[in-house]
Amino acid sequence: MKTIILTGLIGSGKSAVGALLRKRGIPVYDSDSRTKRLYSRRPALVRRLEEALGVPIRSGEGKLDRARLAAVIFSDEPARKTLESIVYPAVLQDFLRWREKQSGVPFVVLESAVILSKPVFDGVGDVVVLVTAPESERLSRVMARDGADESRVRSRMAAQEIPMDRVHLVLENNGSLQALSAAVDRAFFDKNAYICKFLKD
Repeated sequence: MKTIILTGLIGSGKSAVGALLRKRGIPVYDSDSRTKRLYSRRPALVRRLEEALGVPIRSGEGKLDRARLAAVIFSDEPARKTLESIVYPAVLQDFLRWREKQSGVPFVVLESAVILSKPVFDGVGDVVVLVTAPESERLSRVMARDGADESRVRSRMAAQEIPMDRVHLVLENNGSLQALSAAVDRAFFDKNAYICKFLKD
Protein backbone atom coordinates (compact mmCIF):
# COMPACT_ATOMS: atom_id res chain seq x y z
CA MET A 1 0.00 0.00 0.00
CA LYS A 2 1.49 3.31 -1.09
CA THR A 3 1.56 6.04 1.54
CA ILE A 4 1.43 9.76 0.83
CA ILE A 5 2.68 12.07 3.55
CA LEU A 6 0.52 15.18 3.84
CA THR A 7 2.21 17.94 5.79
CA GLY A 8 2.27 21.71 6.16
CA LEU A 9 2.98 24.54 8.55
CA ILE A 10 0.36 25.60 11.06
CA GLY A 11 -2.63 27.22 9.38
CA SER A 12 -1.65 26.02 5.90
CA GLY A 13 -4.82 24.01 5.43
CA LYS A 14 -3.49 20.44 5.40
CA SER A 15 -6.52 19.30 7.40
CA ALA A 16 -8.79 20.81 4.76
CA VAL A 17 -6.91 18.86 2.11
CA GLY A 18 -7.27 15.72 4.22
CA ALA A 19 -11.03 16.28 4.47
CA LEU A 20 -11.30 16.69 0.70
CA LEU A 21 -9.40 13.44 0.17
CA ARG A 22 -11.72 11.61 2.56
CA LYS A 23 -14.70 12.83 0.53
CA ARG A 24 -13.06 11.22 -2.49
CA GLY A 25 -12.77 7.88 -0.70
CA ILE A 26 -9.12 8.08 0.31
CA PRO A 27 -8.29 6.88 3.86
CA VAL A 28 -6.53 9.62 5.81
CA TYR A 29 -4.70 8.98 9.08
CA ASP A 30 -4.90 12.22 11.09
CA SER A 31 -1.95 11.89 13.44
CA ASP A 32 -3.24 14.56 15.85
CA SER A 33 -6.63 12.96 16.42
CA ARG A 34 -5.16 9.46 16.49
CA THR A 35 -2.64 10.52 19.13
CA LYS A 36 -5.48 11.84 21.29
CA ARG A 37 -7.23 8.52 20.72
CA LEU A 38 -4.16 6.65 21.94
CA TYR A 39 -4.06 8.78 25.08
CA SER A 40 -7.69 8.00 25.86
CA ARG A 41 -7.60 4.29 24.98
CA ARG A 42 -4.20 3.36 26.37
CA PRO A 43 -3.95 4.37 30.03
CA ALA A 44 -0.59 2.59 30.24
CA LEU A 45 0.82 5.10 27.75
CA VAL A 46 -0.22 8.00 29.96
CA ARG A 47 1.18 6.31 33.06
CA ARG A 48 4.47 5.71 31.27
CA LEU A 49 4.66 9.37 30.30
CA GLU A 50 3.94 10.45 33.85
CA GLU A 51 6.67 8.20 35.20
CA ALA A 52 9.19 9.35 32.59
CA LEU A 53 8.46 13.04 33.10
CA GLY A 54 8.37 12.74 36.87
CA VAL A 55 5.33 14.97 37.27
CA PRO A 56 1.57 14.34 37.43
CA ILE A 57 -0.17 14.85 34.08
CA ARG A 58 -3.46 13.09 34.80
CA SER A 59 -6.74 14.56 35.96
CA GLY A 60 -8.66 13.38 38.98
CA GLU A 61 -10.43 10.83 36.75
CA GLY A 62 -7.08 9.36 35.76
CA LYS A 63 -7.19 10.69 32.19
CA LEU A 64 -4.51 12.76 30.50
CA ASP A 65 -4.75 16.45 31.29
CA ARG A 66 -3.53 17.88 27.99
CA ALA A 67 -3.24 21.41 29.33
CA ARG A 68 -1.04 20.18 32.17
CA LEU A 69 1.09 18.15 29.76
CA ALA A 70 1.52 21.16 27.48
CA ALA A 71 2.64 23.25 30.46
CA VAL A 72 5.21 20.60 31.40
CA ILE A 73 6.88 20.39 28.01
CA PHE A 74 6.56 24.06 27.06
CA SER A 75 10.07 25.54 26.74
CA ASP A 76 11.51 22.36 28.33
CA GLU A 77 13.47 20.63 25.56
CA PRO A 78 14.47 17.52 27.56
CA ALA A 79 10.85 16.96 28.62
CA ARG A 80 9.64 17.37 25.04
CA LYS A 81 12.20 14.86 23.77
CA THR A 82 11.20 12.42 26.50
CA LEU A 83 7.57 12.70 25.45
CA GLU A 84 8.44 12.23 21.77
CA SER A 85 10.57 9.16 22.46
CA ILE A 86 7.54 7.49 24.01
CA VAL A 87 4.61 8.81 22.00
CA TYR A 88 5.93 8.84 18.43
CA PRO A 89 6.83 5.12 18.31
CA ALA A 90 3.33 4.39 19.62
CA VAL A 91 1.83 6.57 16.88
CA LEU A 92 3.95 4.86 14.24
CA GLN A 93 2.79 1.40 15.31
CA ASP A 94 -0.81 2.61 15.39
CA PHE A 95 -0.45 3.94 11.84
CA LEU A 96 1.08 0.71 10.55
CA ARG A 97 -1.76 -1.33 12.06
CA TRP A 98 -4.30 1.11 10.58
CA ARG A 99 -2.69 0.93 7.14
CA GLU A 100 -2.84 -2.87 7.11
CA LYS A 101 -6.62 -2.66 7.43
CA GLN A 102 -7.06 -0.46 4.35
CA SER A 103 -7.85 -2.02 1.00
CA GLY A 104 -9.33 -1.23 -2.39
CA VAL A 105 -7.78 2.24 -2.61
CA PRO A 106 -4.87 3.55 -4.72
CA PHE A 107 -3.08 4.95 -1.67
CA VAL A 108 -3.47 6.07 1.93
CA VAL A 109 -2.54 9.41 3.44
CA LEU A 110 -0.64 10.12 6.64
CA GLU A 111 -1.38 13.67 7.77
CA SER A 112 1.14 15.21 10.16
CA ALA A 113 2.72 18.61 10.71
CA VAL A 114 5.92 17.28 12.27
CA ILE A 115 6.60 13.96 10.58
CA LEU A 116 9.47 15.12 8.36
CA SER A 117 11.51 16.27 11.34
CA LYS A 118 11.04 13.11 13.40
CA PRO A 119 13.48 10.29 12.44
CA VAL A 120 11.22 7.57 13.86
CA PHE A 121 8.96 8.08 10.84
CA ASP A 122 11.73 7.93 8.22
CA GLY A 123 10.86 5.57 5.39
CA VAL A 124 7.13 5.45 6.11
CA GLY A 125 5.97 7.54 3.15
CA ASP A 126 6.46 7.16 -0.59
CA VAL A 127 5.55 10.73 -1.62
CA VAL A 128 5.52 13.95 0.43
CA VAL A 129 2.94 16.63 -0.34
CA LEU A 130 3.39 20.01 1.33
CA VAL A 131 0.39 22.32 1.72
CA THR A 132 1.36 25.99 1.76
CA ALA A 133 -0.36 29.34 2.22
CA PRO A 134 0.83 32.95 2.66
CA GLU A 135 1.98 33.71 6.19
CA SER A 136 -0.66 36.40 6.65
CA GLU A 137 -3.42 33.93 5.80
CA ARG A 138 -1.98 31.25 8.06
CA LEU A 139 -1.77 33.75 10.89
CA SER A 140 -5.38 34.88 10.56
CA ARG A 141 -6.67 31.32 10.23
CA VAL A 142 -4.96 30.11 13.40
CA MET A 143 -5.95 33.19 15.40
CA ALA A 144 -9.59 32.69 14.39
CA ARG A 145 -9.49 28.93 14.91
CA ASP A 146 -7.74 28.86 18.29
CA GLY A 147 -8.77 32.23 19.68
CA ALA A 148 -5.07 32.97 20.24
CA ASP A 149 -3.37 36.33 20.09
CA GLU A 150 -0.94 37.21 17.32
CA SER A 151 2.26 36.96 19.37
CA ARG A 152 1.41 33.45 20.57
CA VAL A 153 0.60 32.25 17.07
CA ARG A 154 3.76 33.80 15.64
CA SER A 155 5.75 32.02 18.33
CA ARG A 156 4.26 28.70 17.27
CA MET A 157 4.90 29.47 13.63
CA ALA A 158 8.53 30.32 14.29
CA ALA A 159 9.10 26.94 15.94
CA GLN A 160 8.14 25.06 12.78
CA GLU A 161 10.38 24.14 9.90
CA ILE A 162 9.89 22.01 6.81
CA PRO A 163 12.89 20.26 5.17
CA MET A 164 12.08 21.16 1.57
CA ASP A 165 14.55 18.66 0.15
CA ARG A 166 12.16 15.90 1.18
CA VAL A 167 9.08 17.44 -0.46
CA HIS A 168 7.92 16.03 -3.80
CA LEU A 169 4.89 18.23 -4.47
CA VAL A 170 3.74 21.64 -3.19
CA LEU A 171 0.00 22.31 -3.02
CA GLU A 172 -0.87 26.00 -2.67
CA ASN A 173 -3.89 26.91 -0.56
CA ASN A 174 -4.29 30.63 -1.07
CA GLY A 175 -7.84 30.89 -2.35
CA SER A 176 -11.34 29.54 -1.79
CA LEU A 177 -12.28 26.02 -0.71
CA GLN A 178 -13.56 25.46 -4.23
CA ALA A 179 -10.16 26.40 -5.62
CA LEU A 180 -8.47 24.08 -3.13
CA SER A 181 -10.81 21.25 -4.11
CA ALA A 182 -9.88 21.71 -7.76
CA ALA A 183 -6.18 21.77 -6.82
CA VAL A 184 -6.59 18.49 -4.92
CA ASP A 185 -8.18 16.87 -7.96
CA ARG A 186 -5.34 18.04 -10.17
CA ALA A 187 -2.63 17.00 -7.74
CA PHE A 188 -3.95 13.61 -6.65
CA PHE A 189 -6.25 12.31 -9.35
CA ASP A 190 -5.34 13.79 -12.73
CA LYS A 191 -3.82 10.97 -14.78
CA ASN A 192 -0.95 13.25 -15.80
CA ALA A 193 -0.21 14.39 -12.25
CA TYR A 194 3.07 13.43 -10.59
CA ILE A 195 1.35 11.34 -7.92
CA CYS A 196 -0.69 9.30 -10.40
CA LYS A 197 2.36 8.63 -12.53
CA PHE A 198 4.31 7.61 -9.44
CA LEU A 199 1.60 5.20 -8.30
CA LYS A 200 1.69 3.46 -11.67
CA ASP A 201 5.45 2.78 -11.44
